[in-house]
Amino acid sequence: MKQQNKIQQLRMAKCISREALAEVLGVSPQTVSDWESSQLNPDSSELNALGSIFGVSADSLLNDEPLQNNTENIAYSPFWLAGRKCYEYKSKRSLFGLPLVHINVGIGAKRAKGVLAIGNIATGILSIGLVSMGLISIGLLSLGLIGLGTFAIGLLLAIGAISIGTFSIGAIAIGVFSLGAVSVGVYSIGAVAVASRVAVGDHAYAPVAIGRVAKGSRVFIDKSAGKDFSGVSAREVRQAILEEFPNTSSWILNWLTWFLG
Repeated sequence: MKQQNKIQQLRMAKCISREALAEVLGVSPQTVSDWESSQLNPDSSELNALGSIFGVSADSLLNDEPLQNNTENIAYSPFWLAGRKCYEYKSKRSLFGLPLVHINVGIGAKRAKGVLAIGNIATGILSIGLVSMGLISIGLLSLGLIGLGTFAIGLLLAIGAISIGTFSIGAIAIGVFSLGAVSVGVYSIGAVAVASRVAVGDHAYAPVAIGRVAKGSRVFIDKSAGKDFSGVSAREVRQAILEEFPNTSSWILNWLTWFLG
């Protein structure tokens, strides 16, 4: 293994950022980056310092032989270098300038950026993390074309406890087409549904409102014994929607009325 690869391997194994290692050694983060990319070699004092930090002999950093432990000369590590539990992996293959896979998890703001990114903060085509951003994004807080998470924002589809998207599904759902306990949108279905066009729910508020409690210009009240909307005519609701909004697509009509009587 080349000297520069050894430095990178040791740094990543201890979950030390380039910035933190540079601070301890008194060099710039760019210098550490240059060591790892073979643009620059550490001088003898820097090699000795690296050996002390990582607990290996300076000689084993210089040659192509396996690293040799040197536990007798381990320097005191600042608290941000010690006891950190983490894991990082970055694939050598890349696509569109991004590694195919980048995994970076552990304590702190561990950032991952790749085609597949998994990290505390993840950015990628498919991203998974506490905070994630990507085409398909899964996380505590997710933002993407498709967002899945506790708080999800999806330009196309969002699914989460709180979701915002064109198609939105969640406990609280906000979107053009929304489905949730509390649902707000152009077309909404929910326990409490509020819509600018059509709302369906226990409590519905919209120009066309279908519910057990409903308010709007065209109102359909569910009075069925089973409270299953079987007493509301799907045909009459479709007709009312088309009278109010003539350009409504057939699939929207079907989505809004499939469970009606």
